[in-house]
Amino acid sequence: MKLSLLTFVTSLAIASVAAWYSIIGLTAIFSAAVIPIIIMGIVLEIGKLVAASWVYTYWDETGKLLRAYLVSAVFILMLITSMGIYGFLSKSHIDAGVSTNQTYVKVERLDSRIQSEQRVIDRAEKQMNTLDDALERYIELGVVSKGLRKREEQEPERKLLQSTVTTSQNKIDVYLDEKSEYELEIKNFETEIGPLKYIAALIYGDEAGNYLDNAVRYIILLLIFVFDPLAVLLLIAANQSYRKEKPIKKEKPIPINVGKTVRSATVNKGVKKVTKEKDGIKIHYFEEDDGKG
Repeated sequence: MKLSLLTFVTSLAIASVAAWYSIIGLTAIFSAAVIPIIIMGIVLEIGKLVAASWVYTYWDETGKLLRAYLVSAVFILMLITSMGIYGFLSKSHIDAGVSTNQTYVKVERLDSRIQSEQRVIDRAEKQMNTLDDALERYIELGVVSKGLRKREEQEPERKLLQSTVTTSQNKIDVYLDEKSEYELEIKNFETEIGPLKYIAALIYGDEAGNYLDNAVRYIILLLIFVFDPLAVLLLIAANQSYRKEKPIKKEKPIPINVGKTVRSATVNKGVKKVTKEKDGIKIHYFEEDDGKG
């Protein structure tokens, strides 16, 4: 009795979780009718379990047409539940991937900005090198005083170029700090999907990184294969266990040799017929008449 009860409770628990995931998945598919989908899902899930239990219990007494319909309805409802679970788990994976993809895009934008600021720095440094080369020529020609005057003339331009370099370097530092935060988010996500990479590696080997989505699909298919069908089969198993564990009522035996024995005798042509009756059972036998009655 305990095993059948445990099986029954387990089947209801699995069915409830499967129904919850399925309803969420179906509401994601039919987002314009959330409340009707929830009501429909709850009623159909209950109907599926009741139909599976009823058709198993009264299999021999049920007509072929009704039996075929109920079995088909249960099977189709199991497929619908599995479809809803697939939608729910797929959406969860997609949502996580979308967030990470957005982070990847932000990192790419930051890299582009860093490269742009680096080009500004390179141009400014190139212009400063050009100014330095011009001064070097004055020194090589021996006109140092003219070179110094030229240096003073270049000073405003040099300050502007140096300011440009400093500003760009500060922007790059800010971009790098922001980029490190996004890279940390990506690293955390890659840590979360680490087990998935190992599973994909079992199937695709070194190219596992390119087939993570396929690996997720296979895992979801395995889950839905044993999710709702397991709940229905456990419910049937609970019915079977209950029927086997149910005590059989034994009929009370008819009491024997409880009442009083009644003896009667008749004599015909010297032969005595003796009759004994006890508890409704009669026994006849014959004796030779000795004349004593």
